[in-house]
Amino acid sequence: MEGHSERLALGMHIERLTHLLCVMILAAVAVAGVPDAWAQGGNGIARPASTSVIAAAVTVRAEADRTLFSVTLSEPVEANAHLMEGPDRVIVDLPEVAFHVPTDQGSKREGLIASYRFGLFAPGRSRVVIDLSQPATVADIRVQTDAPGGAAVLIIELKHADRDEFRKVMAANPAKSAKVGPEREAVAEKADERPIIVIDPGHGGIDPGANGANGIVEKDLVLTFARELRKRLSNSGYYRVVLTRDEDVFISLGDRVRAARGAKADLFISIHADSISGGQGVRGLTVYTGAERASDAESARLADRENKADAAAGMDSTDGPDEVVDILQELTSRETRSFSHRFAGRLVGELDSVAQLNKNPRREAGFRVLRAHDVPSVLLELGYLSSRKDLDLLVSDEWRGKAIGSMAVAIDRFFAQRLARQGAAAVSP
Repeated sequence: MEGHSERLALGMHIERLTHLLCVMILAAVAVAGVPDAWAQGGNGIARPASTSVIAAAVTVRAEADRTLFSVTLSEPVEANAHLMEGPDRVIVDLPEVAFHVPTDQGSKREGLIASYRFGLFAPGRSRVVIDLSQPATVADIRVQTDAPGGAAVLIIELKHADRDEFRKVMAANPAKSAKVGPEREAVAEKADERPIIVIDPGHGGIDPGANGANGIVEKDLVLTFARELRKRLSNSGYYRVVLTRDEDVFISLGDRVRAARGAKADLFISIHADSISGGQGVRGLTVYTGAERASDAESARLADRENKADAAAGMDSTDGPDEVVDILQELTSRETRSFSHRFAGRLVGELDSVAQLNKNPRREAGFRVLRAHDVPSVLLELGYLSSRKDLDLLVSDEWRGKAIGSMAVAIDRFFAQRLARQGAAAVSP
């Protein structure tokens, strides 16, 4: 017993030292910020950057029939855990967290934990997967906010269980949650009637999209553009703006459409950049609206390529034949189609003064991403990465600023009547 107590005391001492070291790391990150090399690629194009919540360390401590899994964080988060069988695992879901922890650290077996891994699971969500060495349940999950230096520690306490108990807990209580702070009473908020705009940076993750010179790829370029457009629109205070992705992750075409419909968007703008082999002289910006039949052969070619994005990422289409037919039928709705065409026309008109337009800048094609039948939708091709002139503009901060400014004007004019009604309501007694 004496030897066990000494080992336990030593383990706790090491853990306290680890927390102190983590505080120093977190402080250094807070002061230094994200390195430019992480935040940007060449020519000012955005690369994935760290999130606001940082995980500086992960520790595991075995105590008799229990094992404590601890994550030191820059600030508290809400977390939930559930069990899975075949193999036995504990799944811990978190808001997005940047793990500044060596990825090979989780390979060491200790106590009830055989191994663990962590990382980005979906936009805005991170996940920790703990492989169990034997059946165990989550005895407790909590967040300590009194760690040295203001850090927070997420603690998941695992307890040994037999197979029957494991399965019983898994079936009866699939998720166990840890929430931060006291429960707050729901406060009724005034309905936010501002228009909702969903901006969709094309491609991402395993799907890079088109390639340009100097290692520039479409997924990075359009993400930078989308972020800056969101900032411009959000700063106006007139709109609520949502990105389908805010980092380098893959989003299926169906999920992009569902994001627009789920947000009850008033406008959906998908941002892309094209490339054409052997066509260095082909250039210019183009705005597309959805249609069952393409307006020309080039539009049909582009739509066919973009519609294969899911297959390129190793996914089957989630749209069944009946759903596709139904959506295409609903796209014939005069109101939705009229709004999409009206905005596309305004967009071309405003961008004409700041961008090189394609010889035929208003086109139609059967893009799957434009199939939200109840949301006015357009797809904007900013230009051709295969054109040196277009590429120079696309990576230019000055050009992006002008183009985004013109897009903001087009959006303001599209929603002019609605914004005027909201302004009148705001000043009425």
